[in-house]
Amino acid sequence: MNRRGFVKMSASAACFMPLAGIAAYQQKQYLAPNVKPGWLIELIKINDQGIKGMAKHKVVDPNHQYFGGYMSDTEIPNPHSTCSFINEACAAVYCPESSYYQSKDLLKELNLALKALLKFQHEDGTIDLVDTNFHSTPDTAFMVKRMAQSYAFLKNSGTPGFEPVLSLMETFLKNAGKSLIVGGIHTPNHRWVVSAALTKLNELFPNPKYLQRIDQWLAEHIDLDPDGQYTEKSTYGYSGVIDRVLITMAIGLNKPELYDAVRKNLKMMRYYLHPNGEVVTEASNRQDKGQIGNMENYYYPLRYMALKDNDGEFAAMCRIIENTRIQSLAGSFSYLLEDSNLWKELPASQPLPTSYVKAFPYSGVVRFRRGPWDATLLSNNPGWFTFHKGNAVLQAMRIAASFFGKGQFQSTDIVQKGNVWVMNKKLEGPYFQPFEKQFISPDGDLGKMPKSNRKQSEVQYLETNIQFSEAQAGMQIEIEMKGTEGVPVTLELIFRKGGQFTGVEAKPNHPNSFLLKGKEGVYSSGSDSIHFGPGRLEHKNTQLRGALPMIDAPTVYLTGFTPFKHTLIIS
Repeated sequence: MNRRGFVKMSASAACFMPLAGIAAYQQKQYLAPNVKPGWLIELIKINDQGIKGMAKHKVVDPNHQYFGGYMSDTEIPNPHSTCSFINEACAAVYCPESSYYQSKDLLKELNLALKALLKFQHEDGTIDLVDTNFHSTPDTAFMVKRMAQSYAFLKNSGTPGFEPVLSLMETFLKNAGKSLIVGGIHTPNHRWVVSAALTKLNELFPNPKYLQRIDQWLAEHIDLDPDGQYTEKSTYGYSGVIDRVLITMAIGLNKPELYDAVRKNLKMMRYYLHPNGEVVTEASNRQDKGQIGNMENYYYPLRYMALKDNDGEFAAMCRIIENTRIQSLAGSFSYLLEDSNLWKELPASQPLPTSYVKAFPYSGVVRFRRGPWDATLLSNNPGWFTFHKGNAVLQAMRIAASFFGKGQFQSTDIVQKGNVWVMNKKLEGPYFQPFEKQFISPDGDLGKMPKSNRKQSEVQYLETNIQFSEAQAGMQIEIEMKGTEGVPVTLELIFRKGGQFTGVEAKPNHPNSFLLKGKEGVYSSGSDSIHFGPGRLEHKNTQLRGALPMIDAPTVYLTGFTPFKHTLIIS
């Protein structure tokens, strides 16, 4: 997977398509170590098309500072686009199956791109992620891993006259190494990305300082919790990246103990799969939170560990990706190309868990799966419930009350009571009396008179209790809000865009807003549908004061007043 800052060229993306015939290739029991399988040859062809698609992003003005480099879709020359071209081009000249194999013309393009890349590189060895990070050690590390692959591809390509280009690449890599042994990071995963980059540099240009810096980061220990999840809980973005770079370190540093974290994370991910191949992202601490994501970022670690451990479940997860997201393997192409051990046939698939209730307390997640449907409970999240049934998706459920501007519900815990799972939250809404004389500042400065010194009075209370249990082909959700009476309540059922409703009524002048007062509503997407109800409509205020803003998605509202007690069936 590319760093998020790597530019995804639209022309390249357009050419990604399912690899016809991959199932036929997988019928073979064994592939000789140096014989490329058909799916890899197809990826080589896709890579060729990507190179052609990038031509429109090249800086062609010879008077431009970054002549020969590459621009983003917004026409900003940058090192990431340039590195993407270098990586694709070096892989192409290395592969006899490529139309660019040992291409002298492409070698000239590489020479210009590397000269531009060296201009992007600062004296301290770093590069910028121009979207946000400058003089960035982590972004340099993301690039170094790819550049080390490119270096090996070019060196082993036998392309006539490659030496000057390789020398430019060596200069970039060694300059980057100077930054990686001293530079800092932003996020937990950056430690392992930097360490993996140093591992690859040490393989090319052995240096004890590289190893010393790796040991400094490893001394902090791998941040894997007992659930099998990394600190950032980034199931679509960074967990797959961490698995990949830990494998790089395990190989290059001869530290097989690093495989343990990868195994545990991949085993956890068996329970984070929706029936349609998507992954649970709502608990993430990063920018992938709530995004629609699949397993493609895990393909390399899954394939590596499936072959290493002869693990049929990992192999089954690989095949899910191949069946649903095969075009996305282009993002892992260089990793699949550089290791011929990955070209062997996967072991036979073993069944993945499809019927379970599984709690992940460190992540604040409880997962329900019963064949074609699954549900997720989430603590510390205002969108505390999701329900997937094929491509019909209830992507969040929220509830709020007009209670002193703080009535948006979320629970810090999910407690199991037999077969029932419970969320709870208690709120207080006090009023405040005049300060007693001893607490009054002579100058009347309220900054010197903390509110905690005021006595409270007329305290109002609101307690929300939500209980979840399984129902016929779905979930039963019992909601009770009690305490102060007459408080307006609004419950939101937020669905994914693209489907159709029956049994609900549109709220006038409010696009994407629907009201349910009948027995049942239905949301359908293609042949998949979710049934929900019964409804309740005691008022039409769908944006309560103190509640979170409406989400830009089709949303069904139920409303009432406290004391509020309602049971929903989602199926």
